[in-house]
Amino acid sequence: MECIGICGTTISPVAVQCLESTACLHLEFQRPMTVPNKGRARISPLGLVFLAVTSVGWGLNFPIMKYLLSEWPPLSSRGLSGMVGAAALALVAALQRQRLAVPRRMWLRLMLASLLTISAWVAFMGLALVWLDAREAAVLAISVPVWVALLAWPVLGERLSPLRAVALMVALGGIFILIGGNSFDAGIGKLPGLLMALTGAVCVGLGTVLTKHFPLRMPPTSLAAWQIGIGCLPVAIAGLVIEHPQPGALSSAGWASMIYMTLIQFCLCYVCWFAALERLPAATASIGTLLVPVVGVMSAAAMLHEPFGARELIALLVALGGVVVALRAQ
Repeated sequence: MECIGICGTTISPVAVQCLESTACLHLEFQRPMTVPNKGRARISPLGLVFLAVTSVGWGLNFPIMKYLLSEWPPLSSRGLSGMVGAAALALVAALQRQRLAVPRRMWLRLMLASLLTISAWVAFMGLALVWLDAREAAVLAISVPVWVALLAWPVLGERLSPLRAVALMVALGGIFILIGGNSFDAGIGKLPGLLMALTGAVCVGLGTVLTKHFPLRMPPTSLAAWQIGIGCLPVAIAGLVIEHPQPGALSSAGWASMIYMTLIQFCLCYVCWFAALERLPAATASIGTLLVPVVGVMSAAAMLHEPFGARELIALLVALGGVVVALRAQ
C-alpha cells in the first residue's frame, strides 16, 4: 500500500489472505513462494518486528511523498526512485542466491501484473497526491481489498457472502466520510485526486485477481525486483519526457525523501515483508499491514500538520473495521 503499494504503496500488501477468503492484500502474487504453512499457529516475535518495520515504513511514505511533491514532480519522483529501488532489490536477491532469470512462459503475465499492480498504482497515486492530502491518500489505499473482492467474483467465481459484502461497503463508507466531509467546493476540488487514487486501487485489485488466476511462481525478492523495475520504467520515462525534472530543485530534505522512497519503501520494507511472511501466519500478516494507513494518517498530522480530529478518526476506524470484518468473514 506504495503496497499496498499498498499498500502506499506503493504497493501495499493487503492481498495475502484476501483471495483465499475473497478479501484483500495486493501482494497476493507473492503468496506461492512466501506465505507460511497455514498450520503454523505460533507467532514469532521477530516476525512481528519485521511486520512493524514494514507497516511503519510504508505508512511514513505517504507524508514523505506529499512533501516531495513540493520540490519534484510526481511521475519522476515515483518512477526514478522505483527503478533504483528495483536494482537494490535485485542485488539483495542475488545475495540471497535467489534465481533472477524469468521463465519464458512467465514474461507476458509478469508484464501485465507489473503494469496493473505497480505502474498504475505508482503513477495514479503519485498524481492523486497533487490534489489530495497524505492522510486522504492513505485512507483511500484501504479500498484495494474492496476491489479485489468485487473483481474476484466475476473473474474467479469467488462469490461474496452477505456479511463480507456489507463489511466492504462499510469500509468504502468510511473512506467517503473522510473525503466527503469537507465543503462541497473543497470536495469538487479534490475530485481529480479521488478518481486517480481509486483508479490506481482498481488496477491493483484487477492485477491481484488476474495474478491469482495466472500465478507468478518465482522467488519473492526476485519477483518484487522485476515487478517494481518493469512497473516503474514507463512511469520514469513519462516523467523524464513530460515533467523534465531538475535535480538542482531538490533541497537536502528533498534528497532525503528520495533516498527514503528508494531504499526504505522499495527495498527495506519489501525485504522485511517477506521475512515477516516466513515467520507469521497469513492472517496475522494481513491484519498487521492495516497499520499502514493508520501510520500514514498519524504521521501526516505530525509531519505535515494535516488535520486529525474526530471525523478523521471515525473515518479511519470505520474503514479499517469494515476491512477487518471482511477478512475474517466466512
